[in-house]
Amino acid sequence: MFPSLKRLLPARFAGGGPVVPVVRLTGAIGVGTALRPGLTLASVATALDRAFAVKKAPAVALAINSPGGSAVQAHLIFRRIRDLSAEKGLPVIAYVEDVAASGGYMIACAADEIVADPSSIVGSIGVVSASFGLDRLIERWGVERRVHTAGRRKVTLDPFQPENPEDVEHLESLQREVHRHFVDLVKDRRGAALSTSEELFDGLFWIGPTARALGLVDRIGDLRADLRSRFGETVRPKLVGGERGWLRLRAGGGIAGAGPSGPLVSADDVLDAVERRALWSRYGL
Repeated sequence: MFPSLKRLLPARFAGGGPVVPVVRLTGAIGVGTALRPGLTLASVATALDRAFAVKKAPAVALAINSPGGSAVQAHLIFRRIRDLSAEKGLPVIAYVEDVAASGGYMIACAADEIVADPSSIVGSIGVVSASFGLDRLIERWGVERRVHTAGRRKVTLDPFQPENPEDVEHLESLQREVHRHFVDLVKDRRGAALSTSEELFDGLFWIGPTARALGLVDRIGDLRADLRSRFGETVRPKLVGGERGWLRLRAGGGIAGAGPSGPLVSADDVLDAVERRALWSRYGL
């Protein structure tokens, strides 16, 4: 075939090297809001299904850039990737961009190999809960808090009441359980490659080369160069997306309202933006 004609044909008819489907997993993990959907199993399931359905693919690649978030959603995504990998018999390679930390690293552990950039931030194997104590603020402004419950501990960790040591101990016991599950998952997936450093599971994070020395990643590199090294110069990375347009809006609940200048931003959107900014800022991003 003449080269000039070959360029006009769709990639699937033009021949060439193997196609490696790429799924982007970007953003804070969690439900989010209608205007800022989070990274959840619901938001990525279609893309994952399409990626693992690509015929004759030698592997599936994950491009990960996430500071973490919901432990449950991170584990659901992790489980779906592992299930699809086992079902289709396809290896998975994760490529860390800016950060794969906390839940973002949990998702990366779904891959059989993890590749990071020299400046990628990796790790933060821990659990955190954050809130505010507003009891003194409402007292200063003369605001009376009225809460009626059936159940003595129903208002556990209410930010408008003084902190209760019993509530804190209960929260910390839950955190320990979630942390233990996270640690076991990392040990199971990374195996003997992991360092025995006591700091590994303390919530610290490191850049690519140090993460490699600790066994958190397998090598340093980037998606295109690494895929060429693995599958030849003619390999074709193919970005695979999920639902688009109005389907995505419907899945996320749609936009609650709109004004003359466009969508109305709710208080939930503002708080969500602040929480996400705080997640990224923890890693200097």
